[in-house]
Formats: sequence, structure tokens, C-alpha cells
Amino acid sequence: MEGGEEIEIAEENEFPSVIGRKYSPVVAHDNDSAVIEMSSVRPGSSSSLPNHDLKKVKVGVHPNMASEERDESLSNHSSNGPQRESKLELFGFDSLVNILGLKSMTGDQIPAPSSPRDGEDITLTLEQPKPTADKSGTLMGVFMPCLQNILGIIYYIRFSWIVGMAGIGESLLLVVFCGSCTFLTTISLSAIASNGAMKGGGPYYLIGRALGPEVGVSIGLCFFLGNAIAGAMYVLGAVETFLNAVPSAGIFRETITRVNGTDIAEPITSPSLHDLQIYGIVVSILLCFVVFGGVKMINRVAPAFLVPVLFSLLCIFVGIFSARHDRPAAGITGLSLESFKNNWGSAYQMTNNAGIPDPNGNIYWNFNALVGLFFPAVTGIMAGSNRSASLKDTQRAIPVGTLAATLTTTSLYLVSVLLFGAVATRDKLLTDRLLSATVAWPFPAIVYVGIILSTLGAALQSLTGAPRLLAAIANDEILPVLNYFKVADGHEPHVATLFTAIICIGCVVIGNLDLVSPTTTMFYLVCYAGVNLSCFLLDLLDAPSWRPRWKFHHWSLSLVGALLCIVTMFLISWAFTIVSLALASLIYYYVSIKGKAGDWGDGFKSAYFQLALRSLRSLGANQVHPKNWYPIPLVFCRPWGKLPENVPCHPKLADFANCMKKKGRGMSIFVSIIDGDYHERAEDAKDACKELSTYIDYKQCEGVAEIVVAPSMSEGFRGIVQTMGLGNLKPNIIVMRYPEIWRRENLTDIPATFVGIINDCIVANKAVVIVKGLDEWPNDYQRQYGTIDLYWIVRDGGLMLLLSQLLLTKDSFEGCKIQVFCIAEEDSDAEGLKADVKKFLYDLRMQAEVIVISMKSWEAEGEQQESVEAFSAARRRVASYLEEMKEQAQRDRTPLMADGKPVFVEEQQVEKFLYTTLKLNLMVQKYSRMAAVVLVSLPPPPLNHPATFYMEYMDLLVENIPRLLIVRGYHKDVVTLFT
Repeated sequence: MEGGEEIEIAEENEFPSVIGRKYSPVVAHDNDSAVIEMSSVRPGSSSSLPNHDLKKVKVGVHPNMASEERDESLSNHSSNGPQRESKLELFGFDSLVNILGLKSMTGDQIPAPSSPRDGEDITLTLEQPKPTADKSGTLMGVFMPCLQNILGIIYYIRFSWIVGMAGIGESLLLVVFCGSCTFLTTISLSAIASNGAMKGGGPYYLIGRALGPEVGVSIGLCFFLGNAIAGAMYVLGAVETFLNAVPSAGIFRETITRVNGTDIAEPITSPSLHDLQIYGIVVSILLCFVVFGGVKMINRVAPAFLVPVLFSLLCIFVGIFSARHDRPAAGITGLSLESFKNNWGSAYQMTNNAGIPDPNGNIYWNFNALVGLFFPAVTGIMAGSNRSASLKDTQRAIPVGTLAATLTTTSLYLVSVLLFGAVATRDKLLTDRLLSATVAWPFPAIVYVGIILSTLGAALQSLTGAPRLLAAIANDEILPVLNYFKVADGHEPHVATLFTAIICIGCVVIGNLDLVSPTTTMFYLVCYAGVNLSCFLLDLLDAPSWRPRWKFHHWSLSLVGALLCIVTMFLISWAFTIVSLALASLIYYYVSIKGKAGDWGDGFKSAYFQLALRSLRSLGANQVHPKNWYPIPLVFCRPWGKLPENVPCHPKLADFANCMKKKGRGMSIFVSIIDGDYHERAEDAKDACKELSTYIDYKQCEGVAEIVVAPSMSEGFRGIVQTMGLGNLKPNIIVMRYPEIWRRENLTDIPATFVGIINDCIVANKAVVIVKGLDEWPNDYQRQYGTIDLYWIVRDGGLMLLLSQLLLTKDSFEGCKIQVFCIAEEDSDAEGLKADVKKFLYDLRMQAEVIVISMKSWEAEGEQQESVEAFSAARRRVASYLEEMKEQAQRDRTPLMADGKPVFVEEQQVEKFLYTTLKLNLMVQKYSRMAAVVLVSLPPPPLNHPATFYMEYMDLLVENIPRLLIVRGYHKDVVTLFT
């Protein structure tokens, strides 16, 4: 079949979900692409439709494809594909869902296909996948890098000396101690790495997704610095070994002779610092060129470094088994039980700077010091995970490869301890720095080559992993300053590699890394501790998403591994431990301030969630004791008027919500209601919720945003007041603005809505705080002076008193004093009431001045003429409303109706209510004219009174009072007299 051949398939109701849509023909871009051309099926189609109604599938087949492959491809298109799609018709199956859905679950950001509208053309072109970068397997991607990084210069030039100093017994303990640290870290690393798809970044990615971006970035940057500096250390080790093996290669020749404490004084030569710098820079540049070539070139070069190293190890073991007494050098005993017994115990002593025993030396060695010396020989287990972006299967390669490298090198060290301890005398072990070269068969030069190539291989792996780690941190966009190092998927991190090369060359120029190398080891240990703590936290929380394929792990092992890392840090050097931890803390602090917040589903969030659930269950549903009562305000964002664009809540409402918290402790719930049908406005609600959440964060108010879609505001609020919250964490105070604009002609529904909200709060037993003069409410920078006046009329559980105390804790009101006004109906009750209130406030530990006023003796004065005029106007409006209702009732021959329900109004009672609010208003104006804020009890809406009448009462109460809080408590005490 040729590439343009067509196959026509007729199938009944194959794509019913896209009836009425047209699928236009498309032209293949090249011969390698498969093109699907479809025409929609009209309603009532069947297999007997004409040819132009048939579905057409045009498959472009590669011309080089074998005939069997073409037939198989065509059969897949003609049978398997359409049958599978039609069977899943009930689920609205789309041929792209399986691809896009799975990729989005792995973290790839792929835009979901949009559903075309009726009559809209859609074109589907299935191209061949783009070629991706070569991926490495377990052997080349993890095992060999880890093996190269672990096998370093310590084994060749210091391991036999360590056996001579610590003895065979304590050397075995040393290897087991350090190996246990890395082994347990490998177990934790395997568990986390096998818990899902893993992007680039290695340990940074694992730690960041487990402990959060701040911890991940701080440890990741420290680990990056450790890898970059370690590359310089390995380069200097290789150059120094080369110059010692070939002294004639030195440009600046320098020989220093030190007298040691042995029987025969031997000259000890060291290369010139300038030689180290020149050769080190050249080697670093060559290695960086290899790294610039990418993973493919590194995988080609790596075996060239590793194979001679393995061959040199083989030569060392062959030389040990073939050694005889004083052959190949004095002090060599061959494998001897007597030497084994003599070297079993430790021989800690003073040495000079070269490690030669000297009673007058300035270095004393013990087990702790040997831990610091030997531990770099077991580091390097992260070399494979550093290249996670270049691995085919991270969930298999990292656990298997890393654990195999760890067990291989630890076994090598344990066997080497036994062999070195049995092949030479203790003096030979302590004085021959290159005993491994001395015993190597057939000649020592092989070991020199092994030392140089092993250190260069370790340097290559460090310079390979470090830039990829930095690029992974930059790609997460946590720190904007690192955006220069971002790299697209499948590309090499050239900028990060250049930066790593600069750091490496800079450390090489220093030449002496004796002060820097312990910090490098500390950075490794900090990273290992982070991996162990990550696995410990994830294992302990055991979230539903924690399902690692690696089953051999337990939280106790991870905890022991983390403790071992921390103990090892202090054993090596407490000073460098403090320095490294301080640097990590500074980076953490910088990231928490400057970094962009990101939710990676880390373990801390899971811990907070579980802690919140346990706390919620422990609170129960019983009534909260007054000592433990916290205000949880539900801030009703209804503005009762227009707000500026992109401002979802009145700015002062957020400021007032903060005033209801002591030292910021507590939570506010900001609620807004969108009128309409939920299915139509669901997306609008999500957008509004995001906008409101952003605004809350901008106002620095601790709270959450909730948007509810309801047919009307009244129904929406009724649902909110019944269902919002869980257990005892339900909102207990409703906060809203007083609707001062309710008289406008286009806002006639406000009175009924406002009264309905208050009635709903009373039924639901919620406290209510209504803010009048919200535009004048001060922020934290506007100092208020004067008094906070409380007009305590009814028993409210002490809520009004508590609110006044909370206001005093804010900077804007801390200079104010509290005055409590009590209303006595009779003059004879005044003194007794004042004494009782004073005693009550004293027991509540509240400082306030008490003033008792008798309402019967109060007479309106002429200076409040505006309030009297407002009272007269209110009477006229009420009379007019009542007359209109009566006329309407006569026309409809129904009882008096208001707000859609029957009402019963006594004119005398209405007159009484108006007069009461007038007297209270005049009282507030007389005594609280200079008050910073006034708090007054909220009268409940009278039964069977129209909402408009209640608004008249409230308007008369708040007249000419610039800043007023109208408070109604609930049937719970929020303050207590007892300790």
C-alpha cells in the first residue's frame, strides 16, 4: 500500500458526542506523519449511508515500512481504535484523553484539548514523537557514576595508614559506622525515588517535595556547592599524585624535607603551589569541555576512567596475595596471622603534618579524627540521582544502582582492612603513604594511574551532577535570582556548567583546601540527613500517596540514618558543622523571604493536615469553655455599594477583621455570594475565590476565602450560616457593613436581605457585629485617641467587653481608654447597678470607667436638633409606608403584606421603637462625641414588622455617629471570672 491510499470505514453512531461538527481534511506535512480525516455522522445515520457520509480514515504510512507492519497498522486503525472509542462512549471518551491525562498526572504541563463548538472545524494530526535526549540505564546512569565518585584518593593513599593507626578492629568499626550512614541514606533515597516519577535535581527534588521548597532549596544549594568544591578537591588530588609520580613534570620545582620519628629519616617532597594551580586549571578546563558535551559524551568517557581504576584494584589484590617476607619491600610480611594479631589493636599517637608518627608532632589522632578523614571515601552515593533527568527509569535505576555501588565499595573496604592488616607491619602501614602502590603487581605505576583516573572520574561526576542540580533548582522558579540557570527539558545546562566551572577553577586557584574540604563533607552530610528526614516524615505520616515500590524501608531506619549523619558531623568538626548549618539556615531564611511560594504537596503540609484533623477531633462538638474561646469572624464581603474594579472586598473590612484577633492569633473567613445558577457560574466562583484569596494575602489578614453561588443572597447566606466550618471551628461572629445606601431607588431589596441575615444569625445562634462608618475605620498606622465607649444594654455573654479589650491590643487603639455606659430604667437602680458592674469588670481583669444613665430622666435637648429632625422624618416615612400597605391590602383584599409575607403593625409600638432609638442616639451624641469608636447593642428585628420599618429604627440609632459597632452576642459566655 502506498502512503496516500485511503481506507473507508462505516460504523453506526461512531462519534455521537460530536454530531453536527465538521472535520475538515488535512494535508500531511511529510511522509512520516499519520493523518486522520473524519466527517461527522449526521443524526439517524446507519451503515446504508452514502459514501460521502462515511467516516474516512486516511493513514499516511512510511514508505520503508514492511508490508506486515503496514497491515498491522491498518488493522489497528480500522478495528481496535474505533471499537475501543465506541465502547467508552458513555464516559465521553476522547482519543487524546488517555495521553493528556496521564502526562498531566506526571507533572507535564499539557493544555487540555478544548471541545469544538457546533459547526467548528477541527484538525487532528498525529506526528511522530520528537526525538528525545539519550537516556541512561542503571549501569551507566547510576552504578558507574556512584562507583567512580565513591572510589577516590582516600582508598589509595590513606586507607592503609588508617588501618595502621586504628588497628584492624577499630578500622572495621570505622568502615561499618561510615558505611551504615550511607547505607541507611541509600535505603531512604530508594524509598523516595521509587514513589513516583522524578524530574531532574536528584536529592534536591526529593527533599524539596518532601520537606517543602524552602528546605529543598537551602539543602540543594549547599549540596551544589559541595559538589562544585569537591570537583576542585579531586582535581587537586589527581594533579598532586601526578606530580609526585613524575617530579620532572613540575614547572616550579620545590622539595621540602621533614624529619620524621621513624628509624630512617626519609625526605618528603611536595609539589609547588604554582604547579598545582597551573595543572589544576588545565585539567579543570578539559573536564568541563567533556561535561559541555552532554551525558552522551560523559557516558563514553566514564568507562575510560573507571576501567583502569578497577584494573589497579585487581593488581593491588594480586600483589597482596603474591607478597612475601620483605618482598617487594621491607616491612611487607605477606599474608601473615602474626601481622594480623599485631595490627588488631589501635595505635593512636602524635604525627606531623604528613601523617608520620612523631612524638613532637602537632596532630593527635583518635577515632573521631579518623571518621573525618575516612568519611569522604564513602560519599558519592548521590552521583546517580544527580542525573535523574537523564535516566530511563528512575524508580528502578536509582535504588538498584545506588545500593549496588554502596554495598560493593563497603565490601571492598571491609576486605581491604583485613588484607592490609595482615600483609605488613604497623610501622610500614604508618610510614608508607602509598602502600597500595608498593604491593601492587607487577609494578607501582599501575596504582599511580589508578589514583589519577579515579580522582579525575570522581571530579567528572561531580562536575556533571552539580550544574544539573543548579538547573533543576532554577527551573522550579523559587528564587528569581537563579533564573539565568534555567534550561529547557532535554537540553544541557550550559550556563550552570559554566558557573560550576568558575567555582571549581576558583577553588583550584586557592590551592589549599584543608579548610574548605571539611565544609564539603558537611554539605554532603546535610544532604544525607535531609534525605533521611524526608523518608522519616513520609513514612511516619503514611499518606495515601506514599506507595514506594522499594519496600525495604521503615521510619525507624530513616531516623537512625539522620541521627548518624548529625553525629558524624559533630565527630568530624563541631566548628564546621555550625558553619554549614548556619549557611543552610541563611539560605532557608532568604528563600522564605524572597522566594516564590509553591505547593509541592510536601510532608509538612501533610503533617499540618493530620495535626489539624486530630486537633479538630479532640475539640469535639461540645461547647467551648470561655477561657478557650476565640473569635472566628465570618466577614460578609457584600459591599452594599460599588467597589473599585479588582477589589473583591472592602479594604477596611480586612482591617477590622484583624482588630478582632489578639496578636494575630485566630482565623477569619471571608465570604461572598454570587447570584445565579451554580452550573453556569461555577468557573466565575473559582476565579472570584482566587481573587479574594489574593486580596486577603495582600491585606496581610490571616484567613480563607469562600465563594458561594446561590439563586439569591438570602438563600446563599442561609446556607453559609448553617454549613460553614467543622465541629467547633465554625464561625461564631458574623461581620458586615451597615447598608447606609439602602434608600436608593435601585436598591429596594436591601432592607429585606439585611433583616433576613440578622434573623438567620439569631436562629443559628451566631453573634453579629455591624460596622457603621467603615470608610473611616483606622488602619494600623492611624493612631486614635480618646475613649472606646460601650453602651451595654442587654446581656450578650461579654462579647462587647471582649471586643473592646481586643481593640486595645492594636496599635491604632492602644492609647484609648474604655468607658462602659449602663442604662437604668429607674433612678433608684443606678447606684446598685454601677456597683455590680464595677465588681464584674474587676473580676474580669478589665480596666474601665462605669457610667450609669437613667433613661426616664433623660430629656431631649435643643443641641441635638438634627436627630430630632431625623426622628420627625422617620415618623412621616413610616406613616407613608403604612398607608401604602393598607391601600395595597384593600385593593388585593388581603391582610397587610410586606416583603412577601403578612405583617401585623401596631402604630403605638412603632412610635415607641422610634422614640427609644432616638433617646439612645441622643445619649450617644452627648457622652461619646469625642469617642474613637462606640459599641452599642443591636436590637433584634421586631416580629411582624416590615423590614423597611426596622431600617428606619436603625437609621435613627446611628444618626450622626461617625464610627459605630452594633453588636449582638449569643447564648454563650465568651469571658469568665475564674482563672
